[in-house]
Amino acid sequence: MNRSIRRGMLAAAATGLLATSLGVAVSGSATAAPGGTALRACKISTLPYPADTYRADANAVDPTGRYVAGTALRRGEIDNQYLLLFWDGQRVTEVEVPPMAEPVDVNADGVVIGNGSAPGTGIGQPWIYRDGKLEQLPVLPSTGIFVSAINDAGDIVGYGSDIVDGEYVGLRWPAARPGTVEVLDAPVNAQPSGITDNGTIVGSAGPFGDWNGWVRRSNGRIDALTVPGAGSTTVTAAAGRWAIGQVWLDDTGSTRVRWDLRNGSYTLLDPEMPALNDVNAKGVVVGDDRVARGTTSRVLPGGGEGVGVGARSISDTGTIVGFRNVLADRVTPVRWTGC
Repeated sequence: MNRSIRRGMLAAAATGLLATSLGVAVSGSATAAPGGTALRACKISTLPYPADTYRADANAVDPTGRYVAGTALRRGEIDNQYLLLFWDGQRVTEVEVPPMAEPVDVNADGVVIGNGSAPGTGIGQPWIYRDGKLEQLPVLPSTGIFVSAINDAGDIVGYGSDIVDGEYVGLRWPAARPGTVEVLDAPVNAQPSGITDNGTIVGSAGPFGDWNGWVRRSNGRIDALTVPGAGSTTVTAAAGRWAIGQVWLDDTGSTRVRWDLRNGSYTLLDPEMPALNDVNAKGVVVGDDRVARGTTSRVLPGGGEGVGVGARSISDTGTIVGFRNVLADRVTPVRWTGC
C-alpha cells in the first residue's frame, strides 16, 4: 500500500484554476483511529531474500498482509544486477530488471505496479506484475508517466508530465477496460497519490512549493483536503476512509495530518512522526521508524546503535514492511507484526 509522489516544477498558472475547481473542506478534528495492540507485542522478522544480494528492501504490502513487493541488488563482475522481489507469504520470486525499477503498490490479488524507465529514452514508464508476468502499462505521449496506487478492483492511478505542455496530468488505468489509460478529471497539475476500493482518489496539485490537497469522490465531485491556515498541502496516501499528508502552516511550519474522507475533518498527528509513508483502512500510519495510532506514535523495534529501520507500507491487518540497515553490513527486507 505504499504510495510515492514525485515533485517537480509545475506551471504557475495552475493556482487560479485550482482554486475554482476545489470545494471547501470541513474543518475540525476527525475521530481518532482506533487503538490497537500494545507495542510490546510488536515483533520484527527478516523476509527471505536471495543470499547472494548485498541489499534488499520491502517496498509495499497488500491489504491482507500476504503479498509483498520489493527490490534487491546483486553485485556482478562487471555490472550490478537489479532485481524485483515478489513475496507470497514466505515464498519469494526474483525477476531481473533494468536499473531504477521500483514497486509502488500491491493489491489483495497480488497484482503489483511500479515505475521504471523506457529502454533507450529513460522516460518514465510504469509496469504491472500479475500472474507471474511483468508487462509495461499503456502510456500517453509525455516526458514521463508514473503510477502511484492500485485498489483491490485493479484500478490504477498515476500521472504524466507534459501530456499538456508544462503541466502534470492525472491518469487512471481502469480495470474495467484493460489495456487503456485515460486522463482523469482532476485539478490542473494533478498528481494522484492514492485510490480507495470505492474509487475515491486523492492527490496534490499546484505549482512547486504551493501545493493543494484534493479528493475526487467516486461520483466525480472534487473537494479540497486542507486545514485552516494551511499555506500548502500535500497528500501522500489513502486507504478506507482515511488519507494522510502534510500541511505547512504560517506560524508552526509543517505538520503531519490524517483526514477523514467522509467529511474532510482532520487530526494532527504526533509531531514525533518524521515522515508519512502509508496509512491502512483502520487509520494506522507508518513513516520512517514509527507507527502512529490516534494522535500518538511509537518507535518500531529493530533499530539501535549502528542499525536503522524504516517502515514503508502497512496492511489492513497491521503487517508492516520495510528495511533494516546494519551499518557497514547490508540492507535487508523486514516485516513487523503485532504492532
